[in-house]
Amino acid sequence: MKIVVIGGSGLIGSKLVKVLDAQGHDAVAASPKTGVNTLTGEGVAEALAGAGAVVDVSNSPSLEDSAAMEFFETSTRNLLAAAADAGLGHYVALSVVGSERLSDSGYMRAKVAQEKLIAASGLPYSLVHATQFFEFLQGIVDAATDGDTVHLAPVLIQPMAADDVAAAVAEVVVGGPTYAVVEVGGPEQFRLDELGRSVLDAQRDPRSVVGDPGARYFGAALAERSLVPADGARIAGTRLDEWRTRAGHRQ
Repeated sequence: MKIVVIGGSGLIGSKLVKVLDAQGHDAVAASPKTGVNTLTGEGVAEALAGAGAVVDVSNSPSLEDSAAMEFFETSTRNLLAAAADAGLGHYVALSVVGSERLSDSGYMRAKVAQEKLIAASGLPYSLVHATQFFEFLQGIVDAATDGDTVHLAPVLIQPMAADDVAAAVAEVVVGGPTYAVVEVGGPEQFRLDELGRSVLDAQRDPRSVVGDPGARYFGAALAERSLVPADGARIAGTRLDEWRTRAGHRQ
């Protein structure tokens, strides 16, 4: 099956293309780098011609509230229209576990808007909600830094490897539309502040972490289980220490 991967040049997209190709599918990496721009509509119809499915793992180039909303709403509308014209049998999008619980965050509001457009489109669809990637833990710590202090809420987090995210998305896209959200998460739960200390310790970073219940997560207030999947989620296999060893990361 021809499967078009929107955002196919990015972290998850490039891994997803490799997984799908290894399974014998014709995975097409579509992004502005390959002449496909969902924000303007350029090249989208041509990319989807003859495809059986499309997977949107693209991301807004800006996390600013209005820019993220503009990106996800405009690009999703363009992609949905082209997918309908092409008669695609499966439309899959990657989103975030807890997106609906983090409405203080403009980025998460934009992701929820994207999901609502897809669910209301009438197209056969599946939404994959993944927990935070190991690869982004450094970014979480940096975003929470004030001077030499990192303020992180002592709430649960269940991160996973990007390779496992790609594998989960591949499983969903070839499995057929679910018309629902499929949650995926890592095999271990941590406290966010403790995980932040682990990231800094691994790098011998002198910053200190403060467990701050009022600390915001990219603008959002966090409850105990805001960042973790519900019971019944698909659980990936790669543990944090294994990922660190495999990838040679010091996070």
